[in-house]
Order: sequence, then C-alpha cells, then structure tokens
Amino acid sequence: MNTKNAYERIDPELAEALKAVPMTEAGVFDLSDLEGTRAGVRAFAEAIAAQIPDEPSVLVEGVDVVRPDGSTLPIRLLRPTDAAGPLPVLLWFHGGGQVLGYAAQDDPTLKHLVVEVGCVVASVDYRLAPEAPAPAAAEDGLLAYRWLRGQAAALGIDEGRVALAGQSGGGGIAAATALMIRDHGEPAPLFQALSYPMLDDRNTTASSHEITDIGIWDRATNISAWNLILGDRAGVDEVPPYCAPARATDLTGLPPTFIAAAELDVFRDEDLSYATRLQAGGVPVELHLYPGAYHAWDLFAPEAAVSTAYVHAWYGYLRRQFSARQP
Repeated sequence: MNTKNAYERIDPELAEALKAVPMTEAGVFDLSDLEGTRAGVRAFAEAIAAQIPDEPSVLVEGVDVVRPDGSTLPIRLLRPTDAAGPLPVLLWFHGGGQVLGYAAQDDPTLKHLVVEVGCVVASVDYRLAPEAPAPAAAEDGLLAYRWLRGQAAALGIDEGRVALAGQSGGGGIAAATALMIRDHGEPAPLFQALSYPMLDDRNTTASSHEITDIGIWDRATNISAWNLILGDRAGVDEVPPYCAPARATDLTGLPPTFIAAAELDVFRDEDLSYATRLQAGGVPVELHLYPGAYHAWDLFAPEAAVSTAYVHAWYGYLRRQFSARQP
C-alpha cells in the first residue's frame, strides 16, 4: 500500500514545474472569481504564445457557423500550407473545465500537431457555462461536426477521416459529442482522442476524494465547475450523458478511443472506468496512465519526460488512425 500523499508522489520534474505556477487560495483556477480567472487564463495563454516562434507552414483561418437560433459558432481552422488534400481533420475542443478558455489558446500546441501529424485541425470556440449550461457545448460540437463533413470538398478535407479530440473539459465535450453523433444517426467519427477528460459530475470516485491539495483542478474546483455547468442538476440521478458522458449506460457503437489519464488527477478513476466500459462495449481502446502526473501536466511542464512520453503516444495514435483510412 502506498502511504505517500498525492503531493509526495508527484514526478520530480513536474514537482519542480509546479513551484513556478502562481496559486490563489483556491489553487490555479479560482472559480469564485470567474471573470477574473477567465481574464487571467487569456493573459497567460497570450504571454506563452508571444514567446513561441510562429509556424509559417500552418495557415490559420477563422470561420463562423450559424446555429439554428441565428447565433454563430466560431471555429479556427489550422492547416498545413504544403500538404496535398484531401486531408484528415481533428475536431478539437479546448480545455478549461467547460467554464474557462477559448479556442485560440491552443494555437501553439495545435500548430505543432498540424505539422507533426499532417492534418487539419478545426478548433471549436464552443459556448461556456454558466452562461450556456450543458449540453450547449456538445450541441456546438455536433453542429461543427456536421458542418465539417458537409463542407469537406470546399475545405479540402476527407469526410471519412474526421475525428474528435479534446483535453480536460474539452475531452468531456468531445466524448459527449461522440455520443450525440451516434444517437442522431450521423456517420461515425474516425476516432476520439480524450486527454484527461472531464466525464462525471458526481465526484464519488476514489481519485475525486484523493486529489485535494495539489492546486491544479482539485476536488473543490471540480465541484464548483460542475455546479456552474449543471446548476442544481449536478449529482442528481437524471443528468443526461450529453452533459456528463460517464452517465451513459450504453457505450456501444462509439468510435475507437484514445484515453490519457494522470495518476494524480481527480479525473483518474472516471477516465479509467470509461475506458474499461468502452472496451466492454466492443470499442477499441488505447489507454495510457501516467504515474506521478497531475492534471494537465503536459501544459505546465512540457519539457518533462512524462510529458514528452504522452505527446509521443498521442501523436502516434493520431498518425496510425489517420493513415489506416488513407484514401
């Protein structure tokens, strides 16, 4: 039995990186001051992006897709300038616990992915809670998926190689979108790649009780986020799977799935459980569990060995899946 607490089990490289992360009394993300934290996330992302040399071989274009109510869903298209089409496309959902963040925050990461994998990325600026409670974000995901497939020829993409991906809260939205696509009878995505996804509003797993004092999306932060996403529905019996994918009782018919989970993350056990249930439902699953890693470790310590191992596994999965269905 491991007698060390979560903080003592952090990978040494990740522990060193954690020392430099600004913390409030509520951790990195103070959801009691949502607007202030949103502004802080944007400022941090912009500062990081300013330090990274631009990638001239990736073209970035913004498009607006019209929702049924007449409002618009912004999508950022990132594509390699020198690759011949039709190209595979990754429909991407940014992190932020479904209450923080914006699509452009991931441009540096996604530009690197575009170059290394050789695909188009469509990054969705989905609606955030509490202004737009769940399942609004998944509805945006379904709209974006339908739009990509419908515009495949004009966009130079392969409609048979459209996949879903996201990290943290965005991983949960990708999973919810996959369920919605299946249940609406749409053509299935090629795969879904979920990085430490946020799947379960109930906060009853062992890991959700274990991770309380690391400071990066601990239990209290997660409970606050779900309360913003679902309001008084959080934790009740009738939450639909499009709001919290772990609530789905039927996981059959979903696309092949990549799941990356962190040992020291509130989401660890819900991620492991989802992978096991997908496998039991006949879905091919590639699962990675990273020891000593806290939530979003790859973003806070991108040069750490455990981060490079994750990126290697993730990119490898994307390349294999896209290549297997190459026209």
